[in-house]
Amino acid sequence: MLHVVEGDVPAVGAQIHGRVDWARRLDHMQQHTGQHILSQAFVELFGAQTRGFRMMSEASEIDLELEDATDVYVERAVDRANEIIWEDRAVRVHQVSAEQAAAMPLRRDSAREGELRVIEIEGFDMSPCGGTHAARTGEVGVIAVRSWERAKRMTRVEFVAGGRALADYRRANHTARGVAILFSAGRDEAVAAVARLLGEHKQQQRRVRALEEIEARTEADELLKAALESGPRVFDGTLIVARTFEGRDSESLKRLALSLVSRTRTVALLGSLDGDDTRLVFARSTDAGGDMNALMREACALVEGRGGGRTDIAQGGGHCDAERLGETVRAMARKLTG
Repeated sequence: MLHVVEGDVPAVGAQIHGRVDWARRLDHMQQHTGQHILSQAFVELFGAQTRGFRMMSEASEIDLELEDATDVYVERAVDRANEIIWEDRAVRVHQVSAEQAAAMPLRRDSAREGELRVIEIEGFDMSPCGGTHAARTGEVGVIAVRSWERAKRMTRVEFVAGGRALADYRRANHTARGVAILFSAGRDEAVAAVARLLGEHKQQQRRVRALEEIEARTEADELLKAALESGPRVFDGTLIVARTFEGRDSESLKRLALSLVSRTRTVALLGSLDGDDTRLVFARSTDAGGDMNALMREACALVEGRGGGRTDIAQGGGHCDAERLGETVRAMARKLTG
């Protein structure tokens, strides 16, 4: 056993007094004994052995041989584990030989040879273990599962016991009450209130997208008109719209480009600058010429970035100032016109 001391190391043969950090010891006893109980509950109910256990700072995990886990399975195991806790069964420690251990109904075998330390939970579980445990199951208090997930054909269960369960409940309750207050609802009504808000939000998003599409079509019409009036550069009858913007995000830029190229024989070369972050979207209509993917790679090299896509549409970005962005877009337009 390793003990960490403060100050100078005592001399050999000196008498020293140690003190157990009881709060920490109780916490470990509750989590460790709780794991024995919960693991055996899964064995008893579903034949699911525990293949891994980790005690972390706020919660613990067990990995179970259980491929078809459901919320019902997990809740049944938790209910059974708490029944054992509230029955306040005795927890006994046995020091046994390998021969004696072989005759015991151990939940799992031990890889250790020689004398074994076996923890017995009266009438329920018997496992080899070297950890600290409660004297009776009632000291564990309660077990609660925070979450579970399937992982590598097993089920990983995250749980808390005793004082950790109380602390976890307080945090969860504080969060639930805080959310409920935001909606002027009772704590248990918060989930329904959030669901309503999300539904309303989705409806608003659909309306916003529809308005953005209308806005993009209107803006595209204006850009095409301006390009025609200013004497557009064309090749093979194709109109090129080369423009740069300030603070436009990639989705907005792409939406405008797609609206432009929904017209016949049109190429859109669009760029946007947000600080020194550069965004580029190049697109062409189905009856227009030009390889937008190749063009994008060339443009990204000029703005110290990267990007790509298909021959009909490509996106990219980099870092440059407004002057270089404008020159890059114009250079790509000149490349198309030859």
